[in-house]
Amino acid sequence: MSKTQHFKYSNSIIVYPLLMLFTIWLVFWYQVRIDSGIKAFGIRPQKIEGLIGIVTSPFLHGDVNHIYNNSIPLFVLSLSMFYFYNRIAWKVIGFGILLSGFLTWLIANNGNHIGASGLVYVLVSFMFFKGIFAKHYRLIALSLLVIFLYGSTIWYIFPIKSGMSWEGHLSGLITGFVFALIFRKQIAKPERYKWEQPNYNEDNDPFMKHFDEDGNFIEFEPEIETEPEIESEKIQTLKINYIYKKKEN
Repeated sequence: MSKTQHFKYSNSIIVYPLLMLFTIWLVFWYQVRIDSGIKAFGIRPQKIEGLIGIVTSPFLHGDVNHIYNNSIPLFVLSLSMFYFYNRIAWKVIGFGILLSGFLTWLIANNGNHIGASGLVYVLVSFMFFKGIFAKHYRLIALSLLVIFLYGSTIWYIFPIKSGMSWEGHLSGLITGFVFALIFRKQIAKPERYKWEQPNYNEDNDPFMKHFDEDGNFIEFEPEIETEPEIESEKIQTLKINYIYKKKEN
């Protein structure tokens, strides 16, 4: 992957987050209307049957408030992810779900852990720490914005509220930090102009040749060059015509 990332808008920046949100709400609709028993497919710590929840838990929610509280930050953060880190967005989201889910399965004691909050913490943590490692002003600004909006959620990595999966939040925070380290070299950098390149030579710059020693602009007359091949063909044609006329005479 190139070290340079360009912040360009495309339809996928909005389509992918909307698709993720639609999938989560579709599963919730199925859970409420058809089969409420699918809530059991969450992460059940340190149980073999609970490993399936690593993949399924982000799509399951306890009630409307639970899914609503996760939907807004998930949409905003994934939108930012696909715009600022388009080339690695799916890697962070996909592997983030797997790694944070596995850590939750590993460190939690009991319960059935469901919800997309673990992924939300992955994205918050990744964008914050990635902004610290970055040298691009936009990514640093994004890092500060993320802290401003979601900095207060840091307290929920501790067991301060009953019934909340603080283990999932902590796992998401750790996972985001790990990915920020893994992708630390893939940082967007401002595009350099030609004169900012280390091997730039002012004497070879066609534009700089328009200025004299005093800095006055000099307008050169365009030079019209004849192509040797074309001139050679004209000469050969003239010779053939001359020989042909001479034979006629």
